Amino acid sequence: MKRAIIKKLDDELLISQKELQVDIPKAILTAREHGDLKENAEYKAAKERQTFLQARISLLQKRISDVTSLNIEKIPRDRSGLGSTLFLTDIQTGKEKNFHLVFPEDVDPDAGKISPGSPIGRALMGKQKGDEVIVSLPEKKIEYEVMRVNTIHDKSKDAN
Repeated sequence: MKRAIIKKLDDELLISQKELQVDIPKAILTAREHGDLKENAEYKAAKERQTFLQARISLLQKRISDVTSLNIEKIPRDRSGLGSTLFLTDIQTGKEKNFHLVFPEDVDPDAGKISPGSPIGRALMGKQKGDEVIVSLPEKKIEYEVMRVNTIHDKSKDAN
């Protein structure tokens, strides 16, 4: 899980660095050849993109550092945390629903992959089998019972 997100961030970092170091200088040079820079939309757009990429690269480097320094051993073994999958049952309808707590870069709500920082993710953090969870959605509240929790530690045991 951790390796996959670092690879994804590294790939994005490399693409951004290439654009900043190769593509943007070419675009600025081309725009300069068109003359007066004060009224040159191409030059202005290239400079804005350059500023954006510099900020994006800095953010990606910090995110890679944060993920790399994450100590998986500090994630609880007996309750839900980052990397956990929760198997829930809607108390009113009996419908089953699964949520997987993932890094923000891997969020896919349609696939049940949510960030621990999202409203639903916060409601699910620290839960154990038998706990009740109230998920507040804009249109309604849903009450779930936690049927099972697979933590990141359970998954690493299964991989061995």
